[in-house]
Amino acid sequence: MSGEESASFGFEDIPRAEKAARVRAVFERVAPRYDLMNDAMSAGLHRLWKDAAVARLNPQPGEIILDVAGGTGDIARRLMARADKARRRRGGPPASVTVIDVNAEMLAAGRRRGEDGLDWLCADAEHLPLPDRGADAYVISFGIRNCTNIDAVLREARRVLKTGGRFFCLEFSRLAIGGLSPLYDAYSFHAIPALGQALACDRAAYAYLVESIRRFPDQQGFERMIRAAGFARVGHRNFAGGVCALHWGWAI
Repeated sequence: MSGEESASFGFEDIPRAEKAARVRAVFERVAPRYDLMNDAMSAGLHRLWKDAAVARLNPQPGEIILDVAGGTGDIARRLMARADKARRRRGGPPASVTVIDVNAEMLAAGRRRGEDGLDWLCADAEHLPLPDRGADAYVISFGIRNCTNIDAVLREARRVLKTGGRFFCLEFSRLAIGGLSPLYDAYSFHAIPALGQALACDRAAYAYLVESIRRFPDQQGFERMIRAAGFARVGHRNFAGGVCALHWGWAI
């Protein structure tokens, strides 16, 4: 199977046309327990990482902000709360924050938590039903590695952002601290699937999520992809020694 025809699904290479459906099935199964599992897998650190991403994005009153692969709207709620705080200080119209996800089950799980002034859109990150150059900011959090064509997602992000718009991606990445890999691998490949079985009754789904992290490009490789899609001022910040990284770029 050639690279043009295949896509990674964890450690498995599958026909490209099959990936979206298989990923969708994973998240349909885990949607009801997804937020609980995030807390368990990261010992709650994902909350700090998301807060740091939102602070760096710095949402403002009146901005149009897209939370792509936004699932249950966890980071979107943080964006809205921070924009509302700025609005109370300075005035201006409310920000518009849209949660976009290809999986209707994830969006439904999020809406059950409360609408919170968010908009919700079921759509594919590779083909957003949005106008060119209409958004001020775009964030994708722990979702881009599950997309079939990451380059296409980045190009689509550039298309929908205004010139000067901000792109942020929070994603699991590669350890930057030598000597910790054996411990990290043991936790990833044994503890996380076991947690998936205990808390979500789905070991296979969380085994896939761990494998998908290992197939994702390292920090420098992903920076090159962001630049190639049409972004400038590209950079990243590691969290937890590279377990997670926040990448950014400005649309040009």
